[in-house]
Amino acid sequence: AYEALAPIADVTVVAPATQQSAVGRSISIFEPIRANKIKINGIHAWAVAGKPTDAVIIGLYALKLAPALVVSGINIGENLSYESIMTSGTMGAALEASNQGTKGIAFSLQVEDQGDKFDDPGQSAQSFDEAKKVVRDVVGRVLASGFCPGADVINVNIPSKVSGGYEVTRLARKLFRTGVEKRLDPRGRPYFWINGPLLEDAEEGTDVHAVRKGNVSITPITLDCTAYAADEEAKRIFLDGSQLPELI
Repeated sequence: AYEALAPIADVTVVAPATQQSAVGRSISIFEPIRANKIKINGIHAWAVAGKPTDAVIIGLYALKLAPALVVSGINIGENLSYESIMTSGTMGAALEASNQGTKGIAFSLQVEDQGDKFDDPGQSAQSFDEAKKVVRDVVGRVLASGFCPGADVINVNIPSKVSGGYEVTRLARKLFRTGVEKRLDPRGRPYFWINGPLLEDAEEGTDVHAVRKGNVSITPITLDCTAYAADEEAKRIFLDGSQLPELI
């Protein structure tokens, strides 16, 4: 992402020091957070010993950066559907940035081998060449035209092989068929792995379907999780004139 954006913007890298997949918007409020200035390939960066959201908060409030935009990723692996955006650390950072007043864009790259998500990201065999072109183009468009009104985050998912163009999408409901595998340790006590294969596809217009057919999925996301469609029914159920039961 730095290599993609350095030619068009003044970029400061503030990122977690270690792999932080599936931590969502978790924040380290029960322990101190260390941030060290390091050098990677000749580039100065801040390595934050915490979550992606911690990195955003440290960048905004400790380092006192005032960015026009926060770019999160490029994540190794798709962040598609309801379930992924609620658990993704990449999305968590973008959502936190927007919640703190700076709009965020999250970038994720589809992987052919799901095992790549769990390997050392620094040793990934995944090619980022096409992804870098998408990052530069998307961010360039947003900087030139402004952020989409009504959106807090733009979630961008890039196929491992781009064969189409951009597609503005909605979130699919699921990305995985969730399962649990039970195993026994050497003492005969059970332990569990949460697992499950990826869904092969989803309905037309969803982010999952767009990426499966080779398009770059662009999904506008809002922080407001209010279910407005349920408003009238909620009023009928809870504001029907009856009193709150007496608490003993």
